[in-house]
Amino acid sequence: MSIQIAVRLPDQLVNSLDELVHSGAARSRASVIERALLRELRYQRMVQEVEILNSGIGADEDLDSLARFSANIALEVD
Repeated sequence: MSIQIAVRLPDQLVNSLDELVHSGAARSRASVIERALLRELRYQRMVQEVEILNSGIGADEDLDSLARFSANIALEVD
């Protein structure tokens, strides 16, 4: 299932999207935006994981508390 949304972008970004599509590097504007958003969401998840590891959770319990904590975090972006 997909939901259509309206997004305002600066002209230069739209021109860049169109260049990617016209060159064959992307199938559509939407595919480029979807890949970029997924990349950003993965990056944000990675930042959260680094913050967890830097917080010292599990340091005294050989990662047991980290495993319990991470069991409550969604692992997939759909």
